[in-house]
Amino acid sequence: MLHDRGMQVMNVELVADAYAIAANYLRMSGVLPETITPDERLVDIIVQLIHRGEFNKLRLANKAISMFEMAYAA
Repeated sequence: MLHDRGMQVMNVELVADAYAIAANYLRMSGVLPETITPDERLVDIIVQLIHRGEFNKLRLANKAISMFEMAYAA
């Protein structure tokens, strides 16, 4: 599924898959709280990585996890 985000066209399924992997890991490690709503910070990181040219969902998730932990985990 494609979604128009400004001038960019993005694969929503790719974002959702990478988010699910990263969020699950971050929740299990206690960095991200258990909530129903998506964490916008994590979504933004994944979208930034896609804009930089990363399209593999596992690499997206792993990079997003690293970036999220560096920025928000204390």
